[in-house]
Amino acid sequence: MRQIPVDTSAATVMVAKTPEPKVKDRRTGELAVDAETGAKLMTVNVMFAANDEVEILSVTVPETGISGELAMGTPVALTGLVARPWENEFNGQKRHGIAFRAIAVTSLATAGSKAA
Repeated sequence: MRQIPVDTSAATVMVAKTPEPKVKDRRTGELAVDAETGAKLMTVNVMFAANDEVEILSVTVPETGISGELAMGTPVALTGLVARPWENEFNGQKRHGIAFRAIAVTSLATAGSKAA
């Protein structure tokens, strides 16, 4: 599947909703895991502000890639953020969108608050 790297260097990124386990199957409650490492996957909603536009992105990240306290409003860095276009058909309806995945989500508040 095609992956498109996302440049976050000129963006402001903040936590919009604290991390939650990513659910693979809502009917059974089965949690999603990384196919390569077996690490539990988490979903972090972030506010992504760039070019005078703001969007809320839902980013999938391995649990091991989450560092620092990620409370709502915390500024964060997204390491290795990529966008993956997707399309599927369910009950005769075609759906499509963009999924975001990062290697890590790191709080930027920790360094600033310790210096203060």
